[in-house]
Amino acid sequence: MTRIGVLASGRGSNFRALCEAGRRGDLGGGQLAVLASDQEDAGALDVAREFGIEALAILPKSYPSREAHDAAVVEALAARQVDLVCLAGYMRILSAGFVNRFRGRMLNIHPALLPSFPGLHGQRQALEHGAKVSGATVHFVDAGCDTGPIILQAAVPVLEDDTEESLSARILKEEHRICPEAVKLYCAGRLKLEGRRVRIS
Repeated sequence: MTRIGVLASGRGSNFRALCEAGRRGDLGGGQLAVLASDQEDAGALDVAREFGIEALAILPKSYPSREAHDAAVVEALAARQVDLVCLAGYMRILSAGFVNRFRGRMLNIHPALLPSFPGLHGQRQALEHGAKVSGATVHFVDAGCDTGPIILQAAVPVLEDDTEESLSARILKEEHRICPEAVKLYCAGRLKLEGRRVRIS
């Protein structure tokens, strides 16, 4: 069984989608082991408690550097024998040591069709650039910013009267669908990483 650790900074809607999939037994044999947040008031912590999953607040202000904070998060995940790490709205850039520790075993969900519009506010970037299509991407995490190999994507049309809020809401629905699906594929052993390409068996 694949033990899953989730990192989240906000309300935890993608984490909730994972929890609901786990409750249905639809994570490919994966088990949610722990939720860790860098925010003591993150809604994701409440979601974890609601689903009976261990919730940890590991706060950056308690550590002298980003690397020290990341080391504490890695230590917490390792202590719980986490096999797969999912970033679900985790708003911190991870250190090289963290990325290397979980290389090929860490997924991120991003609200754009990568490689377009990486970084913050992907939905706003799509609107500002006049994109006709945006969407969501689940990818493996590497040392860059939203540059890792792509696992799944979902396209969302950009409507003429879209605001950042309305586009974000429609993209979020697709995030909630493809994030658990990507985790399921990983846990079922159906993902094969070949350079930049992810093959699904």
